[in-house]
Amino acid sequence: MTAAVRKSVRANDIEHSWLEYGSAADPELIIIPGITSPAITWNATSQRLAETFHVLTLDVRGRGESSHPATGYRLTDYSADLAGIIEQLGLGAPAILGHSMGARIAAAFAHEYPGLRGPVLVVDPPLTGPGREPLPLPLGFYLDRIRAARAARSVADMEGFYPGWAPELVQRQIEALASCSEAAITETYAGFHQEDFYQHWRHVAAPVLFVRGADSPIVTADMMAEVQNTNPGAQMHTVPGAGHMVQWDNEDDFVATCTRFVCSQQRA
Repeated sequence: MTAAVRKSVRANDIEHSWLEYGSAADPELIIIPGITSPAITWNATSQRLAETFHVLTLDVRGRGESSHPATGYRLTDYSADLAGIIEQLGLGAPAILGHSMGARIAAAFAHEYPGLRGPVLVVDPPLTGPGREPLPLPLGFYLDRIRAARAARSVADMEGFYPGWAPELVQRQIEALASCSEAAITETYAGFHQEDFYQHWRHVAAPVLFVRGADSPIVTADMMAEVQNTNPGAQMHTVPGAGHMVQWDNEDDFVATCTRFVCSQQRA
């Protein structure tokens, strides 16, 4: 397994930090995690993907070691950050993989900056927006875990949130959650309901792959007809035995699917 290297760059007047894996000689793959998931929460999956790609897994603004501005947590802010990072690093149309919140960012970025993108993977995004069903998880679900992580004196204090997890994984989750800005989570959560995913999704040109977990409560089977009809050029894949956290629940299928899709586009 390849070790992670911490790197950073300044773009849009803030510092952006990421964990980098693999060889710079391999094709670039940028990973954009979810709402309370700094880069370190993707460590195992990033290492697997780095067997094929040069992986940059982001601490999205307001998380981890990136800057925590007081405001600026809407899709336009996040997609501009991604564009700024790519331009500052001189990357040539990298593949983009976004999960959950990160999938919404990936779709917005692909719509707004089509000249900077390679293949795009949109993984189990909240399909929320004005006039649509709200996210099934309340804001307190996220804030309660962040506050509990900051107050935790030991792994035992957080084991109730993560039953069955190995102690070292719980400790990593404590550190990750404690690094999340409550302002970032609150504004992003509001954006889930005020910003329409589909206004970007319909404009995301191929090559694009939409991935969902078969048991996901965020993207249910009943929602998939609209996803496909809104962007008929997109490829679709459902990961068996996985919920919303697709990359944790069935990492083998997830990594194989992502690798196969990106590599097929590079050969085309």
